[in-house]
Amino acid sequence: MPFAPSDSDLCEIRRRDGRLDEAAAHGRRAVALDPGDPVGWYNLGVVLYDRLEIAASIACERRAIRLAPDAPGPHFELAEGLLLSGQWEEGWCEYEWRWRLPGLPPLIPPAALERHGHTAARSWDGRPLPGGTLLLVADQGFGDTIQFARYLPMAAALCPNLVVACSPDMQPVIRSLPGGYRTVTDWDAAPPFDAYAALSSLPGLFGTRPDTIPAPLPDLRAEAERVERWRERLDGLLPPRGYRRVGLVWAGRPTHGNDRNRSLPLARLAPFFALEKTVLVSLQKGPAQAEAARYYGTAPLVDLGPELESFADTMAVLEQLDHVVCVDTAVAHLAGAMGRPTVLLLPYAPDWRWLLGRGGTPWYPTVTLHRQPAPGRWDEAIRGAVAAVAGSNFRASGRPSRR
Repeated sequence: MPFAPSDSDLCEIRRRDGRLDEAAAHGRRAVALDPGDPVGWYNLGVVLYDRLEIAASIACERRAIRLAPDAPGPHFELAEGLLLSGQWEEGWCEYEWRWRLPGLPPLIPPAALERHGHTAARSWDGRPLPGGTLLLVADQGFGDTIQFARYLPMAAALCPNLVVACSPDMQPVIRSLPGGYRTVTDWDAAPPFDAYAALSSLPGLFGTRPDTIPAPLPDLRAEAERVERWRERLDGLLPPRGYRRVGLVWAGRPTHGNDRNRSLPLARLAPFFALEKTVLVSLQKGPAQAEAARYYGTAPLVDLGPELESFADTMAVLEQLDHVVCVDTAVAHLAGAMGRPTVLLLPYAPDWRWLLGRGGTPWYPTVTLHRQPAPGRWDEAIRGAVAAVAGSNFRASGRPSRR
């Protein structure tokens, strides 16, 4: 006899397909039929988050936690709802449940702890560590690392002997900060340390609220020599300086859990293609980069994706641009941290860090947020982004050019 999925299963299946109304109906039926099943409440809470019914989502996850106090999934989903709605004191506590999610590797591999005799090292509690060494681990994606690197000066004030463990991709960003932080990209290179913490745990350790977010990375700038090299390259590729230079990133990493909602095809940005006295500069990497070869629009487009070998190159190019148009990827964080004028296109249910109902973000003062008014509806967000870039000087031109 074929397997018949339960309403709770169908809630999650339909949610993943983007059929949120059906998902919510299945979820509500599941908890009505079996109100003692924590999985049913958890799944319903997840789909209600996607529908931006945040208060109801939080209530569902609290119900799931009462039924299964040690289940990490509801705690983590509760954290996202609390953080998105600005309830950060409780949200940061719940956010630490992410370490118990199935399949998540430990912050530091046990073999690395044993090999270097670090088994006595303790998890840092945010208190001063005079004379000791603190290892901070860039534990999440590139964007998260850039966002939370602003806490490095605060950590260094409590523990001057600071080491940052990060990926090779992030090393140029961390090294460009004025603090001169030591970085390691291999566990074998990690020095003896007395305490450790995840970079993504620092907002909670410092008791951050939406009105106490530290300023972005101070004086984050690309290497002068690299900037000059890219200036010469761009001046040879792009129209004269009378043209507005607008960087584009329209897709994130395909393996990201929410990529279907946050990314879009280049063709959806067509209103930007009609801008006069504008040159579009593609910073897109990954599979979506191939779309640049099929571009057709009035504004010329220059594809730099194949030439960007590292974030050091991206930083140098960002310094040459007037605006950046981006979906929710690491480039948005990098441009915002560098103080570049950036318009960020957000899906209907955004990541928690962008909060609710705001046109700007306390994380990055030069970033404006342009949100979908309903799931999958990009047109309104894109129109707002075009207006932010072009201002009152926007006027569509009728003659397309192909590049």
